[in-house]
Amino acid sequence: MNTYANARSVQAEQGHYIDLRSDTVSTPVMAMRQAMADAVVGDDVYGDDPTANHLQDRMADMLGKEAGLFVSSGTMSNLIAMLVHCQRGDEIITGRDYHVYCDEAGGASIVGGMIFDPLDPADDGALEASDILAAVKPDDIHCPISRLLCLENTWHGAAIPLDRIKASAAAGRTSGMNIHLDGARFFNAVIALGISPADLAGVADTVSVCLSKGLGAPAGSILCGSEQFIKKALRVRKYLGGGMRQIGILAAAGLYALDHHIDRLPEDHARASDLAQFLSTLPGLSVRTATNMVFLSLATGSAEHLADTLADQGVVITPGGAETRLVMHVNIDDAALDRIKSAFKHWHEKQN
Repeated sequence: MNTYANARSVQAEQGHYIDLRSDTVSTPVMAMRQAMADAVVGDDVYGDDPTANHLQDRMADMLGKEAGLFVSSGTMSNLIAMLVHCQRGDEIITGRDYHVYCDEAGGASIVGGMIFDPLDPADDGALEASDILAAVKPDDIHCPISRLLCLENTWHGAAIPLDRIKASAAAGRTSGMNIHLDGARFFNAVIALGISPADLAGVADTVSVCLSKGLGAPAGSILCGSEQFIKKALRVRKYLGGGMRQIGILAAAGLYALDHHIDRLPEDHARASDLAQFLSTLPGLSVRTATNMVFLSLATGSAEHLADTLADQGVVITPGGAETRLVMHVNIDDAALDRIKSAFKHWHEKQN
């Protein structure tokens, strides 16, 4: 039985299991579900869904952009951005471990025929301006055209400082590239940096913001940019099969998240810090934290054994690898945090 199934098996005894694999596993709170049930809807392909239109306009306004577009996922949002910015054979410069390169199934290459040149990020996750400038291809028929720079914030949970990401974007613009920002956890970065959404969004021509990670909605992302860009993006969304109909039900969850879940993100960050501090007191664990994430590695023992032991206590983590990620989200309150600590304490006692 896998760790997830183990945790589900103790659900009846303990009331519920606690899932730390990602903030994507969060489920809508009851008030969000009610907002979804009450949503006024229409056919979005015709542009007739008032709730979707309101969400798109509101997100664009928050980010200081002209327009926004609701899409089914962050992967689709980034893919649409790349397909609008680039032509077949164009080059995208990005980070080697940024999501558009390593976690989105190569969609830009498969669908759009684009070429990636991945760079190694610095320790803080930023792409060095000098590396970007060096990667831009010369005006030579043997080379692809360096068309787009894709940046990311947060990066592995870390909020890249505004001046650092501005420097990356400036190098891209100097080289004639457009700038896209993958802001899957955009508001986690904004909160951690103490800046406005428009401050961070201002570094890029287009921005993708996920609703289903830190913001706790069940699905969807918003792609923001100029009116002309979003008009083109609408056509790309259609041919990718992303033209849904009464999406106001999902958009209502996004609006609820903007109203209620941005201001609570510091709670996730604080609980991550609290958990990291607790885990650092347990011998054999190396711990670090970034926004709503805790990363731990074991000096001895196996990650699989850790995962199985926690699952017996109703706590789900992703086992394997040199480092395990624990992610705080809207469904984890202080009582859940206490249960997580208790589960780790139980594991520690079994080790000794």
